Amino acid sequence: MNLSRFIGISTLLSVLSFSGLAAVPQNYLYTASDDLKQLQTLITRPDIVGVQIVYNWKILEKGQDEYDFSRIEQDLAYLNGLNKKLVIQIQDRFFEPDAKNVPAYLLQQPIYQGGVVAQYDNPGEGKPIGQGWVAQQWNPAVQQRYQKLIAALAKKFDGQVFAVNLPETAIDLDIKHDKTGFSCDKYFQAEIDNMRFAREAFKKSHVVQYVNFWPCEWNNDHQYMSRLFATAAKNNIGLGGPDIVPNKKGQMKNAYPFFHQYKGKLSLVAMAVQEPTLTYTNPATQKPFTRAEFTDYAEHYLGANIIFWSTSSPWLKY
Repeated sequence: MNLSRFIGISTLLSVLSFSGLAAVPQNYLYTASDDLKQLQTLITRPDIVGVQIVYNWKILEKGQDEYDFSRIEQDLAYLNGLNKKLVIQIQDRFFEPDAKNVPAYLLQQPIYQGGVVAQYDNPGEGKPIGQGWVAQQWNPAVQQRYQKLIAALAKKFDGQVFAVNLPETAIDLDIKHDKTGFSCDKYFQAEIDNMRFAREAFKKSHVVQYVNFWPCEWNNDHQYMSRLFATAAKNNIGLGGPDIVPNKKGQMKNAYPFFHQYKGKLSLVAMAVQEPTLTYTNPATQKPFTRAEFTDYAEHYLGANIIFWSTSSPWLKY
């Protein structure tokens, strides 16, 4: 082998090994903490690199400044024992009517104006619209508490977890009747501030912001999407999203073209195939998208380094 070519390959492999990334998308599972040990057969598969686990705010902060990270500690120890990586998602939005999963003080103290606000969600194909809740990140008092949680997590887990993942940007509020002081510009700036804060707090672990849609924006007409991608690239922040749906029209008018434009320019791209994602069909075949179709699109169009797979993905049954 040509020596210069060998050195080049060795250098590339060293960089990939150090960053924890690979030239093709790595497979992670997406699940909840409660289900982790039941999934050991899947987790220990040689083609599974790690697990993304969602932790809601209420679980992590029992009362004001009363942090309880025991679930993350247990999950991290368990996965370390299996030589698998952990990605933690710090969830501040919820998709069930009774899931106000933030600390009680946010709901009770007047400064937080209720802490959360109702939002609506329509995941997948053939699913009814459902109500959920989202933390009022545009309220500086709420955002300050969320950022304090991020700082506490970084102090404990920076360099131990592979990545910290902030939730998707999409929310759907009744803006006309809002009484919390929401505006689309305020929300955009709050999300930018949170991901930059997380990047400053986590010096060693990757930081990934999920981005799919912005309220009030379509086809980058407020430059929210373009500004977020530029900020992420400049500040070594990874990006991702909760759904890989090849060539989906709505996505093609929002985040997807920017993932394509920024291929190779982001520190990490982590995309998901969640349960609703599995309900979509390929228009060309009239059948659900296959693993190969998801992976091919994620790699070649979106530039994904990681795919978080729902444990109900058909290929995991074999």
